[in-house]
Amino acid sequence: MGWIVAVPLYILLFLIVIFLFVLMPRVFHKPDMTVFRIWDYAHRGYHDEQAKIPENSLAAFQRAVDCGYGAELDVHLTKDGELAVIHDESLKRMCGVEVNVCDLTMEELKQYRLQGTEESIPALQEVLDIFAGKTPLIVEIKTCGGNVNMLCAKVAAVLDKYKGAACIESFDPRAVFWFRRKRPDTVRGHLITKYTGQKTPHPVLGFLQENLLTNFLTAPDFIAMDIKHREMHAFQLCRLIYNVTEVSWTVRSPEQAQLIKDARGLIIFEAFDPKKELNEDVLETQPDPLDHSGNQE
Repeated sequence: MGWIVAVPLYILLFLIVIFLFVLMPRVFHKPDMTVFRIWDYAHRGYHDEQAKIPENSLAAFQRAVDCGYGAELDVHLTKDGELAVIHDESLKRMCGVEVNVCDLTMEELKQYRLQGTEESIPALQEVLDIFAGKTPLIVEIKTCGGNVNMLCAKVAAVLDKYKGAACIESFDPRAVFWFRRKRPDTVRGHLITKYTGQKTPHPVLGFLQENLLTNFLTAPDFIAMDIKHREMHAFQLCRLIYNVTEVSWTVRSPEQAQLIKDARGLIIFEAFDPKKELNEDVLETQPDPLDHSGNQE
């Protein structure tokens, strides 16, 4: 009768092994992430609405560089195949017009102004020219419909020529998987939030992503975790077992920042100044990002 007890135990053990395999991030042949670990990242640039510095604007990115921060930014593909730096799929929130980024050329996008300022929507190359390797960048790939391959290829082509440190991240596992196959030396991350109970067009995919069940395909180097939901079991288990790097967003207070730093994570922040409020000084001995670029094959 011992087999009656043994069989369920073997099945349970098998399921645990499968789950741990599916949960696994990149553990072999990992690129050097040293340069990314020593910086804080301004969310969509170091923007400030009161100072009329809109998010994802050249002014916001210049401010990030001037203040000694890296930056996170968002990239969409335009109608003519260019890379526009803007968060939303639509221009409604930032420019007051109900039109999608993918339906306009880069030249047409440039005609609109961000939040009533003189700032226009920048191209990715313009942002790279501002940073010029001074501090690292986290490039979020915003896929839309069936443009995943073209968008990823365009981003990769631009980053291939960039001499500074830049990594990619995306909510779309197809984009992260593309970089795993085509640019294995690029540091890549998977963006995660809580989908259960939320209105989403892909509830099954949402469940898989929320529980990191696409990791075996994407093999991320870091998990970009919504700080509101960082206690989710799958994420904490991945940290515990695989020591995966945590990049938390969006950090909006010194208390949140300290929590993540105590856990040896990285922060994508806005609405406060970590250097002033956490008493962090920019060290002159920081490694040069040009010597640790994460975007070269």
